[in-house]
Amino acid sequence: MENYLLIATLISTSLVFACYIILMVGDTCSRATNDCELGSQCLECNSQNRCTRIQTISPISRVKDLPFNQYSWLTTHNSFAWRGVNSSIGFPILGIMNQEDSITDQLKLPAIYVLREVRAFLKTHPTQIITIFIEDHVTSRNGVNKVFNGAGLRRFWFPASKMPKYGGDWPTVKEMIRRNHRLIVFTSNATKEAREGIAYVWNYVVENQYGHDGMKGGSCSNRVESLPMNTTTKSLVLMNYFRNVQNSKEVCRDNSSPLISMMNMCFMVAGNRWPNYVAVDFYKRSDGGGAPDALDMANKNLLET
Repeated sequence: MENYLLIATLISTSLVFACYIILMVGDTCSRATNDCELGSQCLECNSQNRCTRIQTISPISRVKDLPFNQYSWLTTHNSFAWRGVNSSIGFPILGIMNQEDSITDQLKLPAIYVLREVRAFLKTHPTQIITIFIEDHVTSRNGVNKVFNGAGLRRFWFPASKMPKYGGDWPTVKEMIRRNHRLIVFTSNATKEAREGIAYVWNYVVENQYGHDGMKGGSCSNRVESLPMNTTTKSLVLMNYFRNVQNSKEVCRDNSSPLISMMNMCFMVAGNRWPNYVAVDFYKRSDGGGAPDALDMANKNLLET
């Protein structure tokens, strides 16, 4: 009798799995069950729940032998700005998205705690590379270096002295991983490269205008601090596509087909160069493929050149 019961149980289980449906990107879905395909999640976009891509295809899973500037990387504007969420080490993540918190509250989260999370990630993901762009208003001498050193990140640091000048190729990803040069840090302060050894971003990067002025169709103008987008003596291209004021509803549309359109426009303006960094707000928000689709498109073209 026990054998019959076992067979019946196995058959019943098989029937349950046979009826299970995996929803594809763009399909309407239920956030309660989240039956979306791998790499996607059921998220609300303009009052409609859809399966939305939240992961890119890692370009270095295909090839690691190309220079770093022949890959495209997803970049989040005002990273760690996630309302009401604690970090993995227990501190509240504060940023522009929750400015209702007092300045005093925000100062209770020193940068070192955030950077320790970066260290923990690099330590447990030995083939990953992170770039940090700092809007640098630190006035104390070596203040930025001190906090990075205090967080234990110096051993991952890519030295500014080894960054390519005059538009040359970066080392290959494989070489960067081998040397453990897996943290690229750029500062917006022009004096700190010579004084403190922190790479001045616009010595290496061209960047389009951010905010509303950078989202106008048919144009891809450079931000004031950057040289023109078609300046090939800078080997990295950063494309911004986010609003002056973050809006989690509007970004559903922004991170969909308009993002791809802007990327195509910036490709032409930048001298037929795909962006190495695509900076957006709320990277998980779109009507389907979103920022991951844009990154996959850029990487497909970069890896085939």
